[in-house]
Amino acid sequence: MSAALRGEGLSRTYGTGAAAVRAVADVDVQVDAGELVVVRGRSGSGKTTLLHLLGGLERPTSGRVHVGDRELTAMTQDEVLALRRRHLGYVFQSFGLIPSLSAAENVEVPLRLLEVDPAERDERVAAALDAVGLARHARQRPAELSGGQQQRVGIARALVAEPRVLLADEPTGQLDSQNAVVVMDLLADLVHTRGVAALVTTHDPLMAERADRVVELHSGRLRV
Repeated sequence: MSAALRGEGLSRTYGTGAAAVRAVADVDVQVDAGELVVVRGRSGSGKTTLLHLLGGLERPTSGRVHVGDRELTAMTQDEVLALRRRHLGYVFQSFGLIPSLSAAENVEVPLRLLEVDPAERDERVAAALDAVGLARHARQRPAELSGGQQQRVGIARALVAEPRVLLADEPTGQLDSQNAVVVMDLLADLVHTRGVAALVTTHDPLMAERADRVVELHSGRLRV
């Protein structure tokens, strides 16, 4: 099986000379379709930087990233942006919702960027909210939702464009234990039923229990 997401020899260094900090060092990682891979590590171990490199939010100092058969690291910034919109979904620790928009409007944003027909947008947004158990909350704004509900809106938004790859950075980091379990179960179920390749960073052992594979990141280096 060819990898949905692959990083080869990824390194990212900030600063120069004596002040240089190597946040990620020679990392090789692969995620297949329908696979949930968890990256564990302490704060400052390089988890977020690795996710940014794999998702095209940052350029590596060295190494390559492939999404399917396309090399993201060889693309122009405009090409990276187009690929991210069509093939990559993101879930953020801070939820990342737009406060002035309703749940449905937040989920709709990726489809607007892709210029999807309005009727199809409505159908896909409704289906995405239903999939995360929030069909009845479509008109509520983020401030009217609990933290767990906000994160589920974030998951719906990440998946509404039917991406090949889902990247989630500490998705339960701001949730209480009960909501964290709901979100973790939801992520695992969606990955396995939809065949999405997911890479999730976390320090939560319960998230690791739901993973198909767990790798450890220590001082920017990956240990399987």
